[in-house]
Amino acid sequence: MENGGSVVSQPSPDGYEEDVITKETGTSETEPSETEMVKAETSKPEPCDAEPKKAKQKTANGRRRRRRHRHNDNFSRFATYFPRVLRQIHKGMSLSRDSVNILDSFVKDMFERIAEEAGRLARNNKRRTITHEDIEAAVRLLLPGDLCKYAINVATKSLIGYHTCR
Repeated sequence: MENGGSVVSQPSPDGYEEDVITKETGTSETEPSETEMVKAETSKPEPCDAEPKKAKQKTANGRRRRRRHRHNDNFSRFATYFPRVLRQIHKGMSLSRDSVNILDSFVKDMFERIAEEAGRLARNNKRRTITHEDIEAAVRLLLPGDLCKYAINVATKSLIGYHTCR
């Protein structure tokens, strides 16, 4: 028996505890009555307009799993693009999670360096807008030799394609 609660346990004559009975209603909580069973069988389902209830996820030991919330970073992840580029160059190859993380941090670092240098160049020229010439000059300053030429070539092609489609 609970202190001040409405639940009372009644022992049976053979010593086993029977159903839990509430004082207010006098009905059993563990076994439904015959009328409740008939109502459950003949009741109509709820209309389709109602939103379905979401199932709670449970792990193997019965505890609920908490959903992980994404942290808002200043930069997005570039990891979705690496498999696409790799598929264009080497079909059938894949990247491990560690290599994707390394490439992602490398791309973020280069983006920060180029943006910082282009911002400095725009500030030195007393402009508030970073133009494609500033970015091209920043790439020439940061990347070595052939890599710089290749990057500028690809960027120029993409700019031409962007302006023709626009």
